[in-house]
Amino acid sequence: MSNSLLQTPIEYLKGVGPQRGELLRKEIGIHKYEDLVNFFPNRYIDRTRYYKINELNNNVAEVQIIGKIIHIKTVEFGKAKKRLVATFVDDTGEMELVWFQGQKWIRESLKLNIPYVIFGKVTNFNGQYNMAHPEMELFTEHEKSLRSAMQPIYPSTEKLTNKGISNRVVVKIMQQLFIETQARFAETLPNAILEELKLIPKNAALFNIHFPKSPELLAKAQFRLKFEELFFIQLQLITKNLVRKHKIKGHPFTIVGNHFNNFYENHLPFELTNAQKKVLKEIRNDLGSNAQMNRLLQGDVGSGKTIVALMAMLIALDNGFQSCLMAPTEILATQHYNGLTELAKDLNINIKILTGSTKTSERKIIHEELENGSLHILIGTHALLEDKVQFDNLGLAIIDEQHRFGVEQRSKLWKKNDIPPHILVMTATPIPRTLAMSLYGDLDVSVIDELPPGRKPIQTVHRYDSNRLKVWKFIKDEIEKGRQIYIVYPLIQESETMDYKDLMDGYESISRDFPLPKYSISIVHGKMKPADKEAEMKRFSEGKTNIMVATTVIEVGVNVPNASVMIIESAERFGLSQLHQLRGRVGRGAEQSYCILMTSHKLSNDSKIRLETMCKTNDGFEIAEVDLKLRGPGDIMGKQQSGVLNLQIADLVKDKDILILARNKAIDLLKKDPSMSLPEHQTMKTVFLELSKKKNIWNYIS
Repeated sequence: MSNSLLQTPIEYLKGVGPQRGELLRKEIGIHKYEDLVNFFPNRYIDRTRYYKINELNNNVAEVQIIGKIIHIKTVEFGKAKKRLVATFVDDTGEMELVWFQGQKWIRESLKLNIPYVIFGKVTNFNGQYNMAHPEMELFTEHEKSLRSAMQPIYPSTEKLTNKGISNRVVVKIMQQLFIETQARFAETLPNAILEELKLIPKNAALFNIHFPKSPELLAKAQFRLKFEELFFIQLQLITKNLVRKHKIKGHPFTIVGNHFNNFYENHLPFELTNAQKKVLKEIRNDLGSNAQMNRLLQGDVGSGKTIVALMAMLIALDNGFQSCLMAPTEILATQHYNGLTELAKDLNINIKILTGSTKTSERKIIHEELENGSLHILIGTHALLEDKVQFDNLGLAIIDEQHRFGVEQRSKLWKKNDIPPHILVMTATPIPRTLAMSLYGDLDVSVIDELPPGRKPIQTVHRYDSNRLKVWKFIKDEIEKGRQIYIVYPLIQESETMDYKDLMDGYESISRDFPLPKYSISIVHGKMKPADKEAEMKRFSEGKTNIMVATTVIEVGVNVPNASVMIIESAERFGLSQLHQLRGRVGRGAEQSYCILMTSHKLSNDSKIRLETMCKTNDGFEIAEVDLKLRGPGDIMGKQQSGVLNLQIADLVKDKDILILARNKAIDLLKKDPSMSLPEHQTMKTVFLELSKKKNIWNYIS
C-alpha cells in the first residue's frame, strides 16, 4: 500500500480525534498511522474459551462467560457510597456483576434477559463469585466483531486509563486502522530471505500480531517481525562499519620496527597467552590496513589487556606516531601509568600522565613535548580532551572502560588530528555477545578469554552473617601467612549517611576484633579527600596495613598482588557485574585467593541467583549473560546508555538466536550487494534509508 497513508496524523483516524490524538502522542509516542501499526501488544489473553459459572474457581484469572442479566439493584455501603449490582445467570448458576463508577450511565444501558458475553477478573466473596467492571458485549455484536481468539493487551499508562483510553479503546482504533488501510502493508524484506527462512508476508504478520487467529499464527508473526527489526539494525551497524573502512582512511602503520621487536624479544615479563597473541594479530592487521581501526577489546579483570595496549602503542611509535590512553578516573589512569612505565622501563621511551591534579609546571612541559613530538605516550583522564592538549601526530587512541565516556567526548579525540587516530576501546566489563552485537556492532570485537599462566582461579563462597566468627578466624589465619584482606561495604547513593554509618560501624567492630598493634587497618570512603584516599591506598599496597575497609571506591583498578581475600558485606545489595569486578581485585598474585560473600538470611530470588552464579563460575561472560537476563539491556549499559535500544518487539535476551540469524543474513546480503543496488533490494533499501533518518539507536553508537 502507499506509504503516504501511513504518514497520516493519528487524530484523523475515525474514533481518535484531536484530544485523544494529543494523549496518544504524549503518553506513548504515537504520532501517525505508522506508529500505531507498530505499537505491539505486550501480552495476549486466550479468549477461545467460554466458562460456565459452575466451572469458576479461585485459580482462574480472567474469564469470559455467556449469560443474561435478570436483576439490577443499587446497594449503599459506607458513608454515602453506592454500588450497582446485577445478577448474572447462565444455565449452571448465578453470580454478581458490580460497578462502583459510572453507575447512572451503565444502569441505563444494560438490557435485561438478553444474552451478553462478559469478560473480566472474578473474585469470590462470601461464597459467591463476582466480577467488578466487566467488559460487556451483546452476544450478537460479539459474533460479528473483528475479534481474535487471542485478545491483545497493549502497553498503557495511568493517564491513558484515567482518560478513558482503555485497552478496549486501543483495540477498537487498531481495528479501524486495519479497515482504513485494508490491511495492506508493503513488504520490506527481499524475497530470497522470506523464502529461505519461510517468513510470513509483512501484512499477514501485522494482522496476526494485533488480531491473532491462533497461537501458531501469533508465533509466526512474532518471529517475522522480530527478525525484521533486528535485521535492519544489523544492516545499519554493518554498513556503518563498511563505510568507515572505505571512507575513513587511517594511517597505515606498515612498519613493525625496533621498539616493538626489542620489547617482544628482550623485555616481555612473561610469555603471552594464545588469546593475547590472537588479539595482537588482529590489531596489527587493522593498523596495517588503510582504514581506521575501530576495535573493542574485551578481557576479564587481570587478563592482560595493558600489555596488549602497550604493544599496539609501540607499533604506532615505530611508525612515527604518538599514542594516548584515556581512563575514566584518576586512580585508574595512575595505575595504567605505573603499569606501563614499569613494562617500558628499559625501552627509552617518554611516557607522561595528565590528570586534573597535574601541577601547572608539569602541564607546561607536557604541552611542549606533545607538540614537538618528543612525548611518545600520554596517559590521562578527561583532561586529555581539553583544547589545550595538542598532539604533534596522534596515531592511536586507547579508551579504557568506554561506557563511562559520552559520544561527544570520544569525538573530541578524533579532532586532535587531520586524519582520525586508530581507536582501541578496552573494557573489563564482559559484554554479552548479543549486546556487543547490537551496541558495538560497528566495532570489530576482540576477546582475551584466558588468564595469564600461574593464576589460580579465585574460590568464591557465600556465608551468612551468623557465620561471622568462622570468617574472622579464617582472615586471621590468612594474615598469619602474610596475606592482606579487603572488606567492602556497599555504597548506595540515596542514603549516603546510612552507608557511612554502616561503614563506620563495620570499621569499629573490625578494629575491636583485629586490635593494634598486632593488626593495622586502612579505610577508604567517598567522603575522604583524594589525597587522603591515595595515601591510604598506598599504605595498603606497600603492605603496611593488613586490612583495607572500603566502600566500592576500590572496584576499578587497584592492583595489590599480595591481597588474597575479598570480603563483600551485604553482598545481596550489589549487582552481578559489580560483584565480579570486586572479586577481580584479588587473585592478582600466585597464591590461592578467596572471595567471601556475606549476606543476611533474607534474600530475594534474584539475589539468590546472583550469589549462586558467583559461587559457580569465574567466567565474566557467563556472569554477564546471567546479569543481562536479570537486569535487561538498558541497565547493563549504565545510565547514559539506557534507552539504547528502544526495540519495539524484539528482546535482546530472549531473542538471542534471532539476533545472530539476523546478523548473519545482513552480512551475507552486504557481501553480495554492498550498496543495496540490486533491483530485488530496492524496497529494502528504501526502508533502510528511512530508518537511518530516525533518531533511535544509531546516535548512541560510537
